[in-house]
Amino acid sequence: MLITHGQESYTETLLGSTATLEMVSIPPGSFLMGSKADEIGRDLDEGPVREIQVDGFWMSKFEVTWELYNLFVERGIDHLNHKTKGEEVQLDIDGISGATTPYVDMSLGMGREKDYPAVNVTQRAASAFCQWLSAITGRYYRLPTEAEWEYAARAGSVDPYHFGTDISQLGGFAWFQNNSNDTYHPVGEKKPNPWGLYDMYGNVAEWTLDQYKADGYQNTILPFEPVVTEYPIVLRGGSFKDGPEQLRSASRLDSKPIWKERDPQFPRSKWWFTDAAFVGFRVVRPKEVPPKEEMNEYWSDNGLE
Repeated sequence: MLITHGQESYTETLLGSTATLEMVSIPPGSFLMGSKADEIGRDLDEGPVREIQVDGFWMSKFEVTWELYNLFVERGIDHLNHKTKGEEVQLDIDGISGATTPYVDMSLGMGREKDYPAVNVTQRAASAFCQWLSAITGRYYRLPTEAEWEYAARAGSVDPYHFGTDISQLGGFAWFQNNSNDTYHPVGEKKPNPWGLYDMYGNVAEWTLDQYKADGYQNTILPFEPVVTEYPIVLRGGSFKDGPEQLRSASRLDSKPIWKERDPQFPRSKWWFTDAAFVGFRVVRPKEVPPKEEMNEYWSDNGLE
């Protein structure tokens, strides 16, 4: 049975820490996913344009920070009695795999203070964080689908950016190649998009739940293409390393094995990259709670090694 929730934005407080997770209410609606053939910077993997219907959900206002992610890595609050726990998810916290402690500075010297985005995190690790967060809070969290991400980034716009086509405005909303000094920045320093989401463009690229296909949406299961192989998986939003064209709402990035090139372990880590300090993530919470088996499908790594 599906349970429908209210529409208000809210803040999730994690007992035993100073960390909070601010969630923005995203309304249901439809949008044109992908880019028009004449959009400047368009890649072939951004089409054909499809009209997609999206259910309402909440999305984290900011990219997940080191302050939040370290709670998952360290697991120091697992044993606490979370009195405000919801009833959407009933999971044994001890049964959830935890990310290994990083063996080098995964920020590559760019900072791991509490307001900086967590980076060098694999998609598997980001999904495991969502499962852990769900067990801690009793509310169902997961990564966004590619369609949900683009819908939220556009915030009602059909232009390349939520603010239109004037690239000179991009610096007010994003850390990117032109203004980042080749480093990521604390979340929330730039202006939000019209739906109240920060850093949807730039800062760090963000994981989605979707398998990447180079032929775009020609043979893709929309609005969600399940992951069946470790590479490539779709990331969205561009990063501090990218130019304006890679920050467009329709732009897509595919994950690559080379992001673990300097990993000295064998086998290489399931949880960390060594060469992807431009990769992070944010979370969503559907307003309609799926059945338990569907929850597990969204969290699952599909047996990937």
